[in-house]
Amino acid sequence: MTEKQLRQYAAGKKGLCIANDTISDVLFSEYGVNRGLRDEKGKGVLAGLTNISKIVSFKNIDGENRPCDGELWYRGYNVHTLIEALGEDEFGFEKTAYLLVFGQKPSEREEAEFCRVLGECKRLPVNFTRNVIMEGPSKDIMNSMTKSILTLASYDDEVNAATLESCIRQCIELIAVFPMLAVYGYHAYNHYVNDESMYIHRPVPALSTAENILRMLRPDSSYTKLEAKVLDVVLMLHMEHGGGNNSTFTTRVVTSSGSDTYSSIAAAMSSLKGPKHGGANIKVMEMMEDIRAHVRDKTDRQEVRAYLAKILDGTAFDGKGLIYGMGHAVYSVSDPRERILKSYVEALASEKHEQESITLYNIIEEEAPKLIAEKRHIYKGVSPNVDFYSGFVYEMLGIPVELYTPLFAIARIVGWSAHRIEEMIGMNKIIRPAYMSVMEEIE
Repeated sequence: MTEKQLRQYAAGKKGLCIANDTISDVLFSEYGVNRGLRDEKGKGVLAGLTNISKIVSFKNIDGENRPCDGELWYRGYNVHTLIEALGEDEFGFEKTAYLLVFGQKPSEREEAEFCRVLGECKRLPVNFTRNVIMEGPSKDIMNSMTKSILTLASYDDEVNAATLESCIRQCIELIAVFPMLAVYGYHAYNHYVNDESMYIHRPVPALSTAENILRMLRPDSSYTKLEAKVLDVVLMLHMEHGGGNNSTFTTRVVTSSGSDTYSSIAAAMSSLKGPKHGGANIKVMEMMEDIRAHVRDKTDRQEVRAYLAKILDGTAFDGKGLIYGMGHAVYSVSDPRERILKSYVEALASEKHEQESITLYNIIEEEAPKLIAEKRHIYKGVSPNVDFYSGFVYEMLGIPVELYTPLFAIARIVGWSAHRIEEMIGMNKIIRPAYMSVMEEIE
């Protein structure tokens, strides 16, 4: 059977699958089953306990739960405090990775040792870049990275050791090489598919993760202190998010089965690459490009508002009636990551002479929630989320769109590692949820 014939066969069977696999909303309501493990107000079903991070979006005031400004906590520390405590020329990714993985802040000696260990792990097996990453390059860098992760397993004699020591070692090595897998994967695609020049810069062990990403990505390896600082903050804000997200849950599910580190992280990568999870900032950037193309005066509040109304009505942009970057499944009053990031975005926009762009973003940030409140029946407030600005940061840094979600993964590998370790130590039970069958018995 040819590929064309197989596609035709699959197309012919599409209707059968739709007819037999569609489950009525009425049945979900009747049996009290929540789609996506979330109720109609967006509250998630409790699936476990964690000591790694916490999201706060409501506070109990006079016996009543009331929406509040969002908070994100890592191992007992407010992420805002962690970032504020950094010196002007200090990077926080490495020390925050230590905090999340090992559960406490490192001393100066422990931080120096951890950075040294990470630096020494910023290497790939001999000829790995040529034989694995450059072989079969893909525009989908997440798939390229996942292939590389699974291939790395074949170089590890302890891949199935299932000991905590092996897991910690493997997680540290993956945290160290993720930037290389992403950036080298992009360079391979850009060279072999886009016919652009090829250059592979090795990471410098003494540099921070943010500095090495920019150094490896750019032809001349140059970057400013502010560029590296802003990227470092973005990575810190994406490292972990409460444990209830899809990719982290995937990590824990696969870990609970007794599978190896590489398989668990590869599964998390497959989850994160889904556009409902890791690709939100790409949709924001596509929307912003559309707004710039259709709004004559980007500083005219009424003209911008009028076009946002068209987007919300489904008569502009992609027709889905969504203003991307607005709202979050958990936060209502504010997303703490967006609030932290905004001041850094403004500083970078000033350095890059993007004042008109930041004005446009500010107008949308103020007007979009008002429009959504007017036109939608909503259960909670709407505010900008971190994806509203993260894509703009990447754009100003000259990072190609193909690397937006991989950058998310470079940060989130830390949270995945922490949750894998916690699952191994504290749970000791395979995650096996129940599904109620609503199948009709025929005979």
